[in-house]
Amino acid sequence: MPLYPEIEPYDHGMLDVGDGNHVYWETCGNPDGKPAVVLHGGPGSGCTPWVRRLFDPAAYRIVLLDQRGAGRSTPHASAYDTDMSVNTTPHLIADLELLRRHLGVERWLVWGISFGSMLGLRYAQTHPEAVTELVLTGIATAASPEVALLTRGLGKIFPAAFERFVGELPAEERAGNIPAAYNRLLESPDPEVRERAARAWTDWETAIESAPPRSVPRYEDPVFRQGFARTVTHYWGNDHFLGEGNDEGVVLRDAPLLKDIPGTLVQGSLDVGNLLGTVWRLHHAWPGSELTVIDDGAHFAGDRGVDVMVAATDKYARGRPR
Repeated sequence: MPLYPEIEPYDHGMLDVGDGNHVYWETCGNPDGKPAVVLHGGPGSGCTPWVRRLFDPAAYRIVLLDQRGAGRSTPHASAYDTDMSVNTTPHLIADLELLRRHLGVERWLVWGISFGSMLGLRYAQTHPEAVTELVLTGIATAASPEVALLTRGLGKIFPAAFERFVGELPAEERAGNIPAAYNRLLESPDPEVRERAARAWTDWETAIESAPPRSVPRYEDPVFRQGFARTVTHYWGNDHFLGEGNDEGVVLRDAPLLKDIPGTLVQGSLDVGNLLGTVWRLHHAWPGSELTVIDDGAHFAGDRGVDVMVAATDKYARGRPR
């Protein structure tokens, strides 16, 4: 099932969400269509145009946004004087509600990838009245064991890359909270320290890709690299600001709150996050969810995963597949 044709926004703007932050948003498709909001990953990646093509532009009013500090939102996380203390999961959820009201949307479908899947799940758990359905891929729930796996556990699978990764940290910090230690480097007043840490962090993220191609062109952009690494380590080093209980997984714990919301989960079997069985556990704790595992898919589920997501958005728009 192919993607829909490329489209351009018919409207866009910068929403003042407080704390000196302005969030970029755009709308595409049919102004009178079913609302859907797209949550990008990272955190800190920014939205990308290809996601527009997962939705029938005749049926959907498609809303994309760059989360705080990312993409075209201001101030950007790459700027040393940007206040990251006002960039947390509760802040991002509040921004979604401000945007929803700003656009006059009563309820919308939520699409999310990676960190965006966690954000979408938590948003739906805390604002179920605002969410019609969820379509999620590259699923993460931000539980502490997931972060521990991605930053230390995979060191046994990628030992050479891990040695380089932890080798950038002060010796006394290598056995502790790796993302928090990296974040301290990324908050250094010395730009050379920040740049070296950002490069080392993105090198590790590239090394643990479970399927080729193991290259990420946007990591070569120093502004993107700095903002991305700073934002990821800020969230990962602080339990994603989900509060007490995240050692066991706050999002998984609260999965039953999604019982009245239909959902489509699309997951690559080669995604290293599957080592913890997170997606399987989420699916079984969420009665209204459907899970499709793509045998040859990695963190991004690939072309077959796209087919499943397009079929899901079609189903949710019209009650039948395209």
